[in-house]
Amino acid sequence: MSSLRNAISRRAHKERAQPDARKKFGLLEKKKDYVIRAKAFHRKEDLIRNLREKASNRNPDEFNFKMVNSMTVDGIHRPKPETNKYTEEELMLLKHKDMGYILQAIQSEKKKIERLSSTLHELDNKRANKHVYFAEDREEAKEIQSRVEQSSSAPDFGNIPSRIKRKTASSYKELEGRKLRAQKLEKLYADMALQKELKKPGRKRKLREDEIENPTSQPVYKWHAQRKR
Repeated sequence: MSSLRNAISRRAHKERAQPDARKKFGLLEKKKDYVIRAKAFHRKEDLIRNLREKASNRNPDEFNFKMVNSMTVDGIHRPKPETNKYTEEELMLLKHKDMGYILQAIQSEKKKIERLSSTLHELDNKRANKHVYFAEDREEAKEIQSRVEQSSSAPDFGNIPSRIKRKTASSYKELEGRKLRAQKLEKLYADMALQKELKKPGRKRKLREDEIENPTSQPVYKWHAQRKR
């Protein structure tokens, strides 16, 4: 009987749409949409009621350390800046860890650059032609020389597929980008090393331009000689 019941065609009942006079209010809200909206409304209502109850039962003489360690800026509580959170030794250790990470990144970039350079074929560095030509007289030698120069100056790239050309161009672009990144990391490492040296104790002064033998863009410092015990 169940198979016979399923064999009878039934009318497909469609959901009621929004009337044309109420199109400006958007889609017609179904019961499942109302349930979701009602639950969200009651949840917010319960939260506000609980907060009001906590505020009414709060002890005005209650003390919290955040009252001392924070301040109010435009009605918003913000913690006070912790200037002396770390000691000088801890700051030096953090700087040393950052330098180690940057040095590791520099070494990784150099390895990738070396790997890319070994796989790519530089077109400028061509192998010398070892072919030897023999000519009967001077005119034939000039003709052979002109023919060889024309063949070497106009290489044939027509047989190379466009896919390989695009891949080679993207590899060269990646190589240039990695070289630029390695230079930036080396500059950053040098600056951090200089700042680390300046943090060390000892009298030092910055040299003027006329005192520097080899002028550079980076500042040069000189430490005063100290007698070692």
